[in-house]
Amino acid sequence: MVYSSPIGPIFLRESNGFLVSVHFSAEGESSPETPILLQAARELDEYFAGRRQTFDLPLNPTGTPFQRKVWAELQKIPYGTTISYGELARRIGQPKASRAVGMANHRNPLAIFIPCHRVIGADGSLTGYGGGLEVKRFLLDLEFRG
Repeated sequence: MVYSSPIGPIFLRESNGFLVSVHFSAEGESSPETPILLQAARELDEYFAGRRQTFDLPLNPTGTPFQRKVWAELQKIPYGTTISYGELARRIGQPKASRAVGMANHRNPLAIFIPCHRVIGADGSLTGYGGGLEVKRFLLDLEFRG
């Protein structure tokens, strides 16, 4: 399903009752609307309107045990706050793994729903984001205003 957002089209994919991927383009095959995808669209509407800070969808990201550990920790970062890659590495008990944490962020299949945009450089700079730095800035500005 393609969701039209303020940051452009977002391709949402569901499998077996779980949201499994989010892409910042409509590339690929469009999937039929399902209850999970319609719920995802409603929750994104609320998020972009500043009325939602957490998501209630069942998520099932595919990844390694390390990636899943990083993604689980990302979901604990409160709305409107940021942390560094180093801090995220410390939070998962691997303080020297900030580069690996960065790679896990890069491979996050559920951007926005698993808020990897809330992770920034140690110096406060914005660093890579799958949707582009403009999208990351937009999402952070949206949350800081809320």
